[in-house]
Amino acid sequence: MLDVPTLVEQARQGRPRAVARLISLVEGASPQLREVMATLAPFTGGAYVVGLTGSPGVGKSTSTSALVSAYRRAGKRVGVLAVDPSSPFSGGALLGDRVRMSEHAADPGVYIRSMATRGHLGGLAWAAPQAIRVLDAAGCEVILVETVGVGQSEVEIAAQADTSVVLLAPGMGDGIQAAKAGILEIGDVYVVNKADRDGADATARELNHMLGLGESRAPGDWRPPIVKTVAARGEGIDEVLEALEKHHAWMAEHGVLADRRRRRAAQEVEHIAVTALRERIGDLHGDRRLDALAERIVGGTLDPYTAADELVAGLTDGR
Repeated sequence: MLDVPTLVEQARQGRPRAVARLISLVEGASPQLREVMATLAPFTGGAYVVGLTGSPGVGKSTSTSALVSAYRRAGKRVGVLAVDPSSPFSGGALLGDRVRMSEHAADPGVYIRSMATRGHLGGLAWAAPQAIRVLDAAGCEVILVETVGVGQSEVEIAAQADTSVVLLAPGMGDGIQAAKAGILEIGDVYVVNKADRDGADATARELNHMLGLGESRAPGDWRPPIVKTVAARGEGIDEVLEALEKHHAWMAEHGVLADRRRRRAAQEVEHIAVTALRERIGDLHGDRRLDALAERIVGGTLDPYTAADELVAGLTDGR
């Protein structure tokens, strides 16, 4: 058994190996996970979480790396969770975004972790919320969460980030993708990357038009800006940073930031509770109580919904 308080203290001192051990405990659903989260709790709540999403090929990793550089120039400690598809062989992260962000590898003010989705849909890893807490407690002032980039199931990032950045690129049909994927509803800042390509202005105009069509904002509401960048050359990144800072300030002023974080915590609790219930139900397979309910359904004396209510009541009452 690991000495969790010592490990947490080492992580708070910025020791990368301690942070890595804690995130590994999270990903592996360790029996000590409850102790880890309880020990971390007093040290969380200070980090600004920025999610970056978009279709494959828009330059999410390059943009993330450029944002890391910009935040480091501003003197911020930065954590990066780069969510990759799972390897079909090991279950681990397949692409390994740390390779693409190797320029930051030697910087003690940056912690980069690739996480595997392990079959979880929505563009994130199931352990992402707890991993964000680890980085938060470890002193990261900004946490960048880069989603897996699978096209049309990316909207989950909106539930995990304070600010969601949606990246598009010209010549990829991203206008249609944006409309289909529902990302017009989740974006707080839109970035048209690879703006040195033909069609960048048209992509920005199309996006602006679609945002206008779906607009139902009251005076004073946030209107997502559209920023054009060439992330590979660092062009436009300062403008993205400025947009992020403005959104952060607007959320703090209007109480949106606290509300988003409360909703995020509520969803996390709900997910943990549902997972615990599902495990308990799984333990019932072959149990006489479940068989008895099934027999009554087959015999026509009980319907499945009433049976489910009885099962849930029995689980929550501890019977």
